[in-house]
Amino acid sequence: MANDNQITGAQALIAALEREGVDVLFGIPGGAILPAYDPLLDGTMRHVLARHEQGAGHMAEGYAQASGRVGVVMVTSGPGATNLITPLQNALMDSTPIVAITGQVSSAAIGTDAFQEAYTTGLAMHCTKHSYLVTDPDDIVRVIHEAFHVAGTGRPGPVLVDLPKDVLNGLTELGDPQPVVMEGYNPTTEGNGRQVRAAIELLEQADRPVLFVGGGVIKAGGSRELLAFAEAANAPVVTTLMARGAFPDQHHLALGMSGMHGSYTATTAIQRSDLLFNIGARFDDRVTGDPATFAPEAKVVHIDIDPAEISKVRHADVPIVGDARVVLGQLLATLDKQRGEAAPPARIDWFETIQDWQQRYPLAYDQDPQGPIKVQYFIDQLYDATGGDVVVVAGVGQHQMWVSQFWQFTEPRSWINSGGLGTMGFAVPAAIGAKMARPDDLVFALDGDGCFQMTCQELITAATEHIPIKIAVFNNHGHGMVRQWQRLFYGGRFSATDLGNVAPDYPALAEAMGCVGLRAEKPSEVGPVIDKALAIDDRPVVIEVVVDPDEMCFPMVKAGGSCDNVAMGPEDLW
Repeated sequence: MANDNQITGAQALIAALEREGVDVLFGIPGGAILPAYDPLLDGTMRHVLARHEQGAGHMAEGYAQASGRVGVVMVTSGPGATNLITPLQNALMDSTPIVAITGQVSSAAIGTDAFQEAYTTGLAMHCTKHSYLVTDPDDIVRVIHEAFHVAGTGRPGPVLVDLPKDVLNGLTELGDPQPVVMEGYNPTTEGNGRQVRAAIELLEQADRPVLFVGGGVIKAGGSRELLAFAEAANAPVVTTLMARGAFPDQHHLALGMSGMHGSYTATTAIQRSDLLFNIGARFDDRVTGDPATFAPEAKVVHIDIDPAEISKVRHADVPIVGDARVVLGQLLATLDKQRGEAAPPARIDWFETIQDWQQRYPLAYDQDPQGPIKVQYFIDQLYDATGGDVVVVAGVGQHQMWVSQFWQFTEPRSWINSGGLGTMGFAVPAAIGAKMARPDDLVFALDGDGCFQMTCQELITAATEHIPIKIAVFNNHGHGMVRQWQRLFYGGRFSATDLGNVAPDYPALAEAMGCVGLRAEKPSEVGPVIDKALAIDDRPVVIEVVVDPDEMCFPMVKAGGSCDNVAMGPEDLW
């Protein structure tokens, strides 16, 4: 017989989420998770009803990337859960903290191929930090508390909680969550003092150092410490794609992004460095090219909260396991103590060399006033119209690289994109999540037509939920980055990359989904259409930007090639 203190597992789940401070969750209901949707009506959280579970997952990612908090997504069993696999892997690759709650068939039916059954924890095993199958209603509060702890501490990432329907319907009591004690999970935050001193000694002796900054600095909230350390060290700063905004681009020490489509200066500075000071980056292949030829003269200091990343790709002469913000504070204190009143090394020759590269090999494009619109031109016009005070969300492809190249980032968490997995379709739902996290900020998604067509149904979510994001769809009638590779490396044989120029009519599609639809077809229309979009605050806005289908993204380093060979145009690839 139930006592007065008992509640259902579903009620315990909702209460546990509210205790974790969750204000919004994204999802789609279904049979197995239905018990959890009933108590939502009596709770304090806002639920955003996505149109596809992949979209819901990317919304949670966008929320997490924009806020620094754990994003939450809730879906049903079977196809609901399998549709989350892409966002889970995306979050794992980009160290984005989300908690995914999935319904599951009743415990007695598990393993019987019941309707909408899937082995969710097994499927999620390799795309989450941890996954739980809850078999007792009494475990729900503890598991949810643990899930948020695991997702948001150490190297952030996704955690999945699978809840059978009978567990959600079962009775339990709402106890207080206890401090998390998980054997084998104790992330190290403070760097080893001896290693910190060794890193400072290498830095002070270096003639050509580069601070190589990854997304770990943003995850750790260490941007302020990074700025102070870079100035104290008097060392140039290169950022990865995921670290854009970690260091202000206008700063005289900023070199921008390196790698496959990074600036010549940033990539070449790394190649010529004698000390590569890695702070929260993982030596991704898009940065290193051929690891055997990467930064051949450099000693390496590698700071990362995940010990598995250190020396995984490039041997670290000084490995430091720890939280980027904490270790940067240690480095600053050690530098101040060892240097005293002495000035930092001037490194005049190094900075003169860097300035020469910047002058000889700038990022540039040519916008013909009468010609087709260049994506880079739209980016510049949007930046000028907004002063850069925008949370910028990107899809994946050429436009993503151009935004990273030409936008002047000044603040962390102002750049939301899919880095490691390169997930097309990320931008629209992620922008919805980012806007939910920061409702008072302008959120502008810059997307390609190929990406947009993958998840554009989430415009309905934005319209019906009154989430006024803005989206520019760069329409080059094809998969631009793939076409670029086919043009350069496959003799111009364009196979399955032409999206056609007949359908859809993007402004009409936007209007049909409850949004405002606009279009710019020539350069003179770009400024006015941006102004019109910025003036609309009560509905989502979609701008179709008809762009040059033949424009290619440079600089470029061939996949697996040496970063010594930075091509500034097609002629440099051969």
